[in-house]
Amino acid sequence: MSKLFIIKIGGNVLDNPPALSAFLQDFAAIREPKILIHGGGKIATKIGDSLGIESKYVNGRRITDAATLDVVTMVYGGLVNKHIVATLQKLGTNGIGLTGADGNTIKAVRRPVKDVDYGFVGDITPDGVNVNFLSTLLNAGIVPVFAPLTHSEGAILNTNADTIASVLAVALGKQFDVRLIFCFEKKGVLRNVNDPSTVIRHLPKSKYEELLPAGVFADGILPKLENAYAAIQTGVKEVLIGEASDLLKNTGSETEGTLITI
Repeated sequence: MSKLFIIKIGGNVLDNPPALSAFLQDFAAIREPKILIHGGGKIATKIGDSLGIESKYVNGRRITDAATLDVVTMVYGGLVNKHIVATLQKLGTNGIGLTGADGNTIKAVRRPVKDVDYGFVGDITPDGVNVNFLSTLLNAGIVPVFAPLTHSEGAILNTNADTIASVLAVALGKQFDVRLIFCFEKKGVLRNVNDPSTVIRHLPKSKYEELLPAGVFADGILPKLENAYAAIQTGVKEVLIGEASDLLKNTGSETEGTLITI
């Protein structure tokens, strides 16, 4: 099977123009088939604040009411996505900006209310991914660039970008040899979020479950870890969490950051 890199970029990189520019140059340099999924939460929060729309989170996940849905649709699907795609075109990478609604690429169901009402948030599974459409794009040399939005019954739904990356990796793992890479501003998963020298180089699930009750992990890393283990447990061979500046190293054999295994 052909190699496929599914790469998620988020964190402080997206609202740091020099860091984002450097990352996109490295991403464009990858010759193998690739998919990019981006976040944009901090930018959405900033714009929401300017509009008087307060951002609310539970366990690192955004609560999406109707007003917030309008903001994230504009910011994720418009401002952030099109800036990235335009930059990639300049760098010689033929990207196409997508939400889950475009080409019916990712169907979702609105998350049911349990302990928390997350609002207009979509839950997704590999069965909801239009693998044939994405494979057609990839085989034509086109690079999908996903905003963290999906669709259900005519409605746009906010969906965690880490989850989209994980689900795409599982769905496409039947046709490609997938390496899933989560990129952000840290060197990897850290024991001490303020100390870059405390990278956990290997984090099997047993070690994660041991450290979780001690509060070792910052809220922002939890969705990445949850989705990394979900991907590994359902057939994805390789998952890495690391710094955006290490992207090219992490597409090779000598990797940096944190390796996730069962």
